Amino acid sequence: MANPTFDQLLEAGCHFGHLKRKWNPAMAPYIFMERNGIHIIDLYKTAAKVEEAANALKQIAKSGKKVLFVATKKQAKQVVADLATSVNMPYVIERWPGGMLTNFPTIRKAVKKMTTIDKMTKDGTFDNLSKREKLQITRQRAKLEKTLGSIADLNRLPAALLVVDVMKEHIAVAEANRLGIPVFAMVDTNSDPTDIDFVIPANDDASKSIELILGTLTSAMAEGLEERKVEKIDAEAAAENEEAPAAAPKRERRRVRRNDVAAEPAAEETVAETPAAEAPEAPAAE
Repeated sequence: MANPTFDQLLEAGCHFGHLKRKWNPAMAPYIFMERNGIHIIDLYKTAAKVEEAANALKQIAKSGKKVLFVATKKQAKQVVADLATSVNMPYVIERWPGGMLTNFPTIRKAVKKMTTIDKMTKDGTFDNLSKREKLQITRQRAKLEKTLGSIADLNRLPAALLVVDVMKEHIAVAEANRLGIPVFAMVDTNSDPTDIDFVIPANDDASKSIELILGTLTSAMAEGLEERKVEKIDAEAAAENEEAPAAAPKRERRRVRRNDVAAEPAAEETVAETPAAEAPEAPAAE
């Protein structure tokens, strides 16, 4: 896992904050200075926070749990979709459906409805409907796919949220806080980091900044998933080795029996080959 260097963060523009008049005082510990009316973020603290978040996300991925990516702002949508897909994680890049976490069973019903429509298409039921019904169902399916298609594999609540721009995604952050789900987030100088478990102070408006930070976190998650695969293979190999010694004594017993059987005919041949002259003479008749 290669953490971004100071120069890489600087080149990506991660240090640019918002105007001084728009700042949130709670972000003061992460601000290095003010220049031309704009706050500059301390990139040394950014690098340290990225490393901390990457290690935590790696452990979550290694345990086999899901991390939900959330970014509905235009410059982050495609980046988040590509990175989340690369590690097979769910993501939300359209409007956040209210109650997605706090009312998760209802969201699952909507996802199952989408699956039901797909089954209708495959088994031929869809072909028996009228033209108007087909059109309505097709539109409904497209709408569900747009908002919930990326979380179709999310069968339970995620283990963590990875958010870009906590001000824009304040509803998602509030739901996660209510349920005790840890939140990892890129936080700019105009945002409140109070409710964020893993704060990553960085520019959340530039696509290069978003790509660099999320790319690092995603790489850490990919390493965690790879380690999980290796451990699983090692565990299976160890289980096979434990079963092998138990089968070995049976094979040895079979070999012993075969040797005994092979030895019996040899003994009979020895008796048969004994010469008659050596047999004791019968006493002569008087």
